[in-house]
Amino acid sequence: MTSVTVLGLGPMGQALTSAFVAAGHQTTAWSRSPGTPAPVGAARATSATEAIEAGELTVVCVRGEAAVAAVLDPIDDLAGRAVINLTSGSPVQARARAAWAAERKVDYLAGAIMTPTPSIGTPAALTLYSGPESLHRRWADTLAALGGTARYLGADPGRAAAFDVSLLDMFWQSVSGIVHGLALARAEGISGSDLVPFGRTMAGLLPDMVTRFAGQLDRGEFPGTRSTIASAEPGLAHIAETAEYHNIDASSLHAGLTLIRRAIAAGHATDGLARLADVLNPRESRSQAHRM
Repeated sequence: MTSVTVLGLGPMGQALTSAFVAAGHQTTAWSRSPGTPAPVGAARATSATEAIEAGELTVVCVRGEAAVAAVLDPIDDLAGRAVINLTSGSPVQARARAAWAAERKVDYLAGAIMTPTPSIGTPAALTLYSGPESLHRRWADTLAALGGTARYLGADPGRAAAFDVSLLDMFWQSVSGIVHGLALARAEGISGSDLVPFGRTMAGLLPDMVTRFAGQLDRGEFPGTRSTIASAEPGLAHIAETAEYHNIDASSLHAGLTLIRRAIAAGHATDGLARLADVLNPRESRSQAHRM
């Protein structure tokens, strides 16, 4: 068994701490909020330094990079310590924090938790890691306490965060579509329960669409055999018109229309909708960025 420290006792930090305790690890927890208790079975440290000194492995899960900095930056001597940061953040932030750790000779692994708090410690959990492979191998058995699937993505410390922001982009824009559609339905006198069976059918189209679009983008081929960018424009336009008629914010719809019209102007009217991802981030722009 491993002695584990968890820095952060928000809902996710509580879940991580409980999972390590349940797996039999000697677990110490700390939070910047003095009144926050540690879960049953875990010791509650009085300072971050005390907590880190108590564990062979320190897991950080706080609210954003600013909180990570507030917790870790004041600690003078972290050299030789093993730190795994599961705080959500951007790829740029993840790489900068890894560079910070390297300067201080900290064994540092970045990660991202892709499932909600109740999943931790169960088969439903999904955690992504990136950074030195040797560190992931060293701590894999301890991290197995978090349950489910743990996927190592490579040496780039920003790669886990890159997956995180890409997947959350899909999720939150889908959430936005759901609530916007429900608001539009209500404005037209349609109850949520009446819309549900049709909405679930519509949402059921998305998994196959993710697979198909991703393949087309990777191949650089965008056949308009199912639908085309040009055919999507009038549909999106009349949705926006209806939303505005009811004084519902249509800015996200207009953003979609702007993208569609940009693609049409670039000569992609008869291409499939996956081409829109290529218009947002052209291959040439990506290759230039990778060369920098």
